[in-house]
Amino acid sequence: MTYEELLRELASLSPEGQQEAADFITSLHERYSISPSAGRDGLDLKELAFVGMWRDREDMRDSTAWVRTLREREWVK
Repeated sequence: MTYEELLRELASLSPEGQQEAADFITSLHERYSISPSAGRDGLDLKELAFVGMWRDREDMRDSTAWVRTLREREWVK
């Protein structure tokens, strides 16, 4: 069903039916909405234990430089 068809079906309902559909959508949103910091699977990444586990490592302050150095050291041509 396209969005246009869905809207047409919704518009064809009585006011009570439209309210029930709106309430149902609200309940679905509350149950399945994804927070802005969530990954594709819906998990809130900020809540995972490994996030920030290296925040106190001085050698990783600049993560881009750290990765570049690691690659240069490990991927010798």
